[in-house]
Amino acid sequence: MDWDKLRIFHAVAEVGSFTHAGETLHLSQSAVSRQISALEESLGVTLFHRHARGLILTEQGELLHKTAHDMLGRLTMTVAQISESRERPQGPLKVTTTVAFGSVWLTPRMKEFLERYPDIEVSVVLSDEELDLSMREADVAIRMSPPKQPDLVQRLLMTMHYQIFASPDYIKKHGMPKTADDLDAHDLITYGRDAQLPARNLNWILTAGKDKDTPPRDAILKVNNVYGIFRAVQNGIGIGSLPDYMSNEARDLVRILPELEGPTLETYFVYPEELRHSKRITVFRDFLLHKISESGY
Repeated sequence: MDWDKLRIFHAVAEVGSFTHAGETLHLSQSAVSRQISALEESLGVTLFHRHARGLILTEQGELLHKTAHDMLGRLTMTVAQISESRERPQGPLKVTTTVAFGSVWLTPRMKEFLERYPDIEVSVVLSDEELDLSMREADVAIRMSPPKQPDLVQRLLMTMHYQIFASPDYIKKHGMPKTADDLDAHDLITYGRDAQLPARNLNWILTAGKDKDTPPRDAILKVNNVYGIFRAVQNGIGIGSLPDYMSNEARDLVRILPELEGPTLETYFVYPEELRHSKRITVFRDFLLHKISESGY
């Protein structure tokens, strides 16, 4: 069987579309369609039901997809093992995480990791959109929620606690809130409607200390991700709810109303099952766990 056609078939089966598979493979939609048709002709079976809303695998297609998926996983693992020496981890390592966590916590620590493992070629992708690890858009991910795909390995890294913070300049100008009710008179910064929230009630600062029948407070500024809220709070625009790791990293923020505790968010280290024995991933995971332990989370 032509491996190139099988590789294209696997990509199409994963996304259910000639067009989207073509984008991943850097091929035109027509080229992908021709390869699938040629594979079906060589096997003498139909692999996909064509519908206006997309492609659905036939029974024969499901069987081939499972085999192709297993083959690709084993090949990926073999390539990873080949690229690493027995003595020292080496090769490319693509890491993805959110803009906030990557900018504030991860990237400042990468200097130490790169010095310790100079043969690992690290690239970091910061995005609040989740990259598809099963399609090898990245090797590992640091995510703010557990993965939904069954073929991904997950390891709990830490639990973030949301608390209320302001800058010294803001407090000097507007005063320190003494009770939750005092927040009614302050400038608050929250997530906007366009935010992709990893947990519920992250705008809890609008209702903290209020009865459920009382209208929420208004925000002076709404931002679509927590890094924007962090920078706005740092610059004295207002008071905001931030995960505790941000305040520890910035060291120029003042915690407001410490008796109030916001939501918690669990952070996971995630990677494909076929990379379970990759030394690059093992040493990176252990490095993260060590640095998190050092930070006291």
